[in-house]
Amino acid sequence: MPASSFPGAHSAQSTHAVHSLRPFPPDGGGAAVEIVLCLAADGGLCLDYELRVTDLLIPPPAPPARTDGLWRHTCCELFIATVDAPRYREFNFSPSGEWTVHDFADYRQPLAATVIAVPPESLWQTRDADYCLQATIPAALLPPGPWQIGLAVVLEHRAGELSYWALHHPGERPDFHRRDAFTLLIDPLQP
Repeated sequence: MPASSFPGAHSAQSTHAVHSLRPFPPDGGGAAVEIVLCLAADGGLCLDYELRVTDLLIPPPAPPARTDGLWRHTCCELFIATVDAPRYREFNFSPSGEWTVHDFADYRQPLAATVIAVPPESLWQTRDADYCLQATIPAALLPPGPWQIGLAVVLEHRAGELSYWALHHPGERPDFHRRDAFTLLIDPLQP
């Protein structure tokens, strides 16, 4: 199915586009998640994950290293693919400073770990009752455009439950890997 025919598909060609994520379960517990995404001058991506939540459980600080399993706790994510290509890449950013990159040949079909010469960077900030994770993904880590993107966040609440946030939840359960959840369309070559 072409990306433009996905339910909820939309385009974000302008820089600093703001995207509000939807919670799963649907009530969201009074939290709100927005992501500001922009193209960097060097062809990379810059993302600001804005989290407004009162009972957030935050992983403790750790060295900024590639670490698996970040999605089990509070984690900001980006899924990106070339439009109409089955292969995609997943980025995870933890408030701890840890990150990971996973490549998939197709839906949940992992490929061998990719050597990352220049890792993505992230910075966690607390702003009054809000939180922000700023992430920068170098152009070398991005597939050729145009892109089909899924934006997602996992929030771990102090009581231990998780809520899942995405631009679009196409199924009866949260599943950020579903290609019909990659509803943001960007062509980095278009002004």
